[in-house]
Order: sequence, then structure tokens, then C-alpha cells
Amino acid sequence: MTIRTHFNTITKHNISTFRRHYVSEIAGSLGDLGTFLPIALALAANGTVSLASTLIFSGIFNILTGIFFGIPLPVQPMKAIAAVAIARSFSPGSIAAAGIFVAAVLFIGSITGLLEWFTRVIPIPVVKGIQVGAGLSLVMAACTTLRDLGWIHPSWADNRLWAIGVFIALLLTNSTSRRLPYALVVFIIGLVLAIIRSALSSHLPSFAFWHPSIVIPTGHQWTHGAIDAGLGQLPLTTLNSVVAVVHLAADLLPSVSTPSVTAIGLSVSLMNLVGVWFGAMPVCHGSGGLAAQYRFGARSGASVIFLGIIKLLVGLLFGESLVSLLHRFPKALLAVMVIAAGLELVRVGESLNTSGARDVGTAEVEGESRSPSEEERGKRWMVMMVTVGLLVGFKNDAVGFVAGMLCYWAYELPRYVEKFKSRRSEGRVRLP
Repeated sequence: MTIRTHFNTITKHNISTFRRHYVSEIAGSLGDLGTFLPIALALAANGTVSLASTLIFSGIFNILTGIFFGIPLPVQPMKAIAAVAIARSFSPGSIAAAGIFVAAVLFIGSITGLLEWFTRVIPIPVVKGIQVGAGLSLVMAACTTLRDLGWIHPSWADNRLWAIGVFIALLLTNSTSRRLPYALVVFIIGLVLAIIRSALSSHLPSFAFWHPSIVIPTGHQWTHGAIDAGLGQLPLTTLNSVVAVVHLAADLLPSVSTPSVTAIGLSVSLMNLVGVWFGAMPVCHGSGGLAAQYRFGARSGASVIFLGIIKLLVGLLFGESLVSLLHRFPKALLAVMVIAAGLELVRVGESLNTSGARDVGTAEVEGESRSPSEEERGKRWMVMMVTVGLLVGFKNDAVGFVAGMLCYWAYELPRYVEKFKSRRSEGRVRLP
């Protein structure tokens, strides 16, 4: 397929999907705000990033992502970098250095083919474990937010009563029809509440056109950002934002051309090699965001193109004056949306031992596909759960990945030993 044909196909898919299901596409585009808004606001409040630049560049990247890939691929914060930056009050130069470091490593891995090779050698149970673990991590983070809320505090518009109400509504949409624009309705309610609270405190946003400024990291900021935050982000970005995203896109949207690992890696690297120089937050693609946008109705790139246009316009016209308004957006509503996204991501684990997993049923026995035996299913399940357990327990994707791979190799060791003995008996292997 030529590049021109590829873009024509994607464009037709985006346009036709939006025309037929524009409400679902718009609702789905809002699915990842529960992750995006809290982190962006926390970094902006610390003066670590520019909210205007973050909205503008993430909006541009949303638009380009939808045009190039044709799926609801999110543009979300690099969480490990954000966590360190918030905890240690990073300067704009330090967080920019962290984003550039991760982008440079991914760029090298993409153009050399290392990412493609890495993806091929990872067993499906480990990939599923990373996805399920990421989903459970989202649920746990959202529950932590909800635990901090009171029954009527911190505000009449943001408390546990609101959380219970929107959670019940979420369950009802699950049991009746997922075509209802749940995320869109919840977002509108939250925005109205935020505007009312801002008006009561006289902190409504005003027109404040974007004035770009350049962020250039200095010597100590390079080492500070790359070592303290960038190194911790690398395994998370590689496993969750590249490998898991490609597999999840193939699982959720089999009718759409799945992006290659190289394309996703280049996308993440180029976004950060551009945006962070202007004070924007380091961003990536993520399996949690893709699951969230899919869960709330997005099925094409049109959804993120719509979101990108809104972000771009809002960032250009209102800029930093939005910080106060968005801080008043009810955390209860965002947390429930994050729970829904996490549960959608957890659901991909159910296809581990079914035809939904691409490595199952590929072996042929007398012309018919072979399903895994009971013993094989048990081993695959254990590898996935070891990955999930260690990832969630240590809150670290790299730990979960290593644990899952060790479990997988432990199960495979007897087969390798038998294979070695067989080759040795045939004279194909000679010991010195």
C-alpha cells in the first residue's frame, strides 16, 4: 500500500465514522481527560510546564495522530516523569530535558529496528499482563482520589455523593447501551459545575492569547531530568505506550490498519522533540488512554482530531487563565471516568486463552487450528498474573515485565532442555 493510498483510506474511515457516529466520537474523545487534566494542572500549578503550550501542542499532536493513524490514539502525560517532577518541583528546563532524553532513546530504537525486535520477542501473556496491570493501576489511582473525598466535602459540587451518582450511571450504561454518550454528559456536568464554582469565587477565565517562549535546559538540568525522571520513564513508555498500544489497537480495532511499533515509537519521540522546547508537558501514547476513548465510543481518528481542535483553540485563546477553572472541575467525576477506563483495559485479559490472542490457534494439526491444552492455558494465565501482580505491587512496569519474562522462561526451560537433548542425540550439537 502506497502512502497516498494509506492516507486516503484513513481519511475515508475518519470521515465516514464521524458522519455516522459523531456523538459517540465526540464522547469518546473525552475519555482520557481523567488522566490528562489532573497531571497537566498539577504541573502547571508548580510552574513546571505551561498549560497553554501543553494544550496547544497536545492538540496539534492529537490532530496529527488522528490523521496519520486513523484510530483514537491518545496523547497523554508521561506519568513517571510527571510524578517525579511534581514531587521534586522540577524547573521547566529539567522536565524538558527528561522528555528530550526519552524521545532521543525511542527515536534511536525506532530507526534501528530495536523496538520491532523487542516487540516480537515478548510473549503475549506478558503483554496482556502489562495491559491488565496498567488497567488495575488506573482503578487503584482513581480509588485513592475518591478516598480523599468526603460525603459533602471538599465542595457541594465535588464529593462522594457525586461519585456514587456517576458510578451508578456508568453501571446503567453498561447494562443498557454503551452508545449513550456517558463521557460527554459527565464532562458537560463537570464543566458546568466548574464554571459555577469559578463564578462564585470570581475566577472565571479570560481571553489571554498565547505568547510562546523557548525552554532550553542548562547543564545540571540535563542530568537532573534525564537521570532522575527520564530513566524511570523509559520502561513505562516502551512497554505501555508502544508495545501494549500496538497490541491493544489490534485487539480493539481489528478492522482498522494497526500502526507499526516503529511508527508509534517515532510518533512519541517526535512529539517530545518538538513540544517540550516550548514548555509543553512531555507526552506519549498509552494503552489506558486508548481503552478509555474506545470505552466511551471512539472508533476512529476523527475523535482525537475533534479533541485536538478544541485543545488548540482553547490554548491559543485562554492560555494560563484556564488553570483556576480546571482546578475546580470535580475530581469525583474524573475519578469515575478513570475507573471506567481502567476496567476497559482489564477486560483485554479475558482473551488470553481464546482466539482473541494472536498466538493462540496459529498452530495447525491436520489442517485445523489447535487450541491450547489445559496445562498450556494454566501456564499462560500464571505468566500473565505474575506480570500483573508484580507490576501492581511495585507500581513499576519494568518489575512486572521482568517477573513475567522470568516466569515464562521457567515454564519454557524443560522444552529447551528436551530440544537440546534431541539435537545432541542426533549429532547436531557437540560439546567440547
